[in-house]
Amino acid sequence: MAALTESNCPDLKLLARGKVRELYEVEDKNQLLFIASDRISAYDVIMTNGITGKGKLLTAMSAFWFDHLKDVVGNHLITDDINKMPASVQKYRDQLEGRCMLVKKLKILPVEAIVRGYITGSGWAEYKKSGTICDIPLPKGLVESQKLEKPLFTPSTKAEIGDHDENIHPSKLAEIIGAEYAKKVEELAIAIYTKAAEYALTKGIIIADTKFEFGVDQDGNVILADEVLTPDSSRFWPADKYVAGQGQPSYDKQFLRDYLTETNFNKAGPGIAIPQEIIDKTIGKYREAAEILTGRKL
Repeated sequence: MAALTESNCPDLKLLARGKVRELYEVEDKNQLLFIASDRISAYDVIMTNGITGKGKLLTAMSAFWFDHLKDVVGNHLITDDINKMPASVQKYRDQLEGRCMLVKKLKILPVEAIVRGYITGSGWAEYKKSGTICDIPLPKGLVESQKLEKPLFTPSTKAEIGDHDENIHPSKLAEIIGAEYAKKVEELAIAIYTKAAEYALTKGIIIADTKFEFGVDQDGNVILADEVLTPDSSRFWPADKYVAGQGQPSYDKQFLRDYLTETNFNKAGPGIAIPQEIIDKTIGKYREAAEILTGRKL
């Protein structure tokens, strides 16, 4: 089966096409159709070929987490069962089944709510230079991949396709979305990460860091949106292989990042074709994480 790198639903109005997801209008103006394609990006650049089945895994994981976290925060998911969606959506079943969600229409807050439980990635790079993450001072002497004393909220701006998100100090969040929403987003992001990380650890997976998106519904409630806790938006590490002081093996797109580094990929783009070997290794890790965390064969 070929990868679905772009949906084709001519009888539905396409509203947006992001790095991975596509958004369509449906008959009910308070709802939207959310589709996860098989596109994959790295360094905010979309590769020219996709990873077959990736969108279905992301959808299954997000649906699982929305349900698992519903007692902490509301979310935008109405249903991920195509049989419960409008006929205008069901006619594209061959393309969309297993990779689409009917969701509530929200006012999306223009920030990424990033939570770090361990020091890695761009956070580790900044800490080595300045002893901070997002200009937040941290204790001296931390080592790569070390668990932080408590989860750290480090938001970023939400860039357009082709641009890069910019990490910001939490104090700047209020300037972008207002003090009330900034406080709520930080509280929810920490609470969600904490519950998810505790659950994942019982399954042998460390959630090193993750990013969330939030929206505001018609009643002014801040609720969880987009995807949640997938290998696209999170770093998952096998707990039994964890050793502080070095990089960790992970259930994400690290095979792709390593390949791009080896080939001196220009991080400004354009995207390139990914070899089949890298595709197979990447989807294998995505599936492994998805099946461990959801407890389902996917």
